[in-house]
Amino acid sequence: MKNLEYYMNLDYEIVIKKVSLEDGDGWFAYYKDFKGVMGDGESAIEAIESAQSAFSAFVEVSLTQGDSIPEPHTNEKSLRINISMPENLVKKIDSYIEPLHLSRSAFLQKAAMREIGI
Repeated sequence: MKNLEYYMNLDYEIVIKKVSLEDGDGWFAYYKDFKGVMGDGESAIEAIESAQSAFSAFVEVSLTQGDSIPEPHTNEKSLRINISMPENLVKKIDSYIEPLHLSRSAFLQKAAMREIGI
């Protein structure tokens, strides 16, 4: 069934841009496939999280109204990797991301971006 969790776990492209000091500084993020679904923040991660929150609200309203929600259009190829982690860590990640409606992949992408400063 295509519910909020389904759409939140799809690989929609989020565009992130640094905002100039004269335009207010910080970061701006938006969903490439959805006009008006955007967010901002002091860091790239905050901007992404803000955009994801806006997307979640958009999806909830669209589902309630029975509107069609397009699936991602992206030219960037995702690379599937296989990693090993302690089982206890995976369980902690799963319980952390469940209320956020994020996939493990989305969470690990955000953590990696935060760590390397993107």
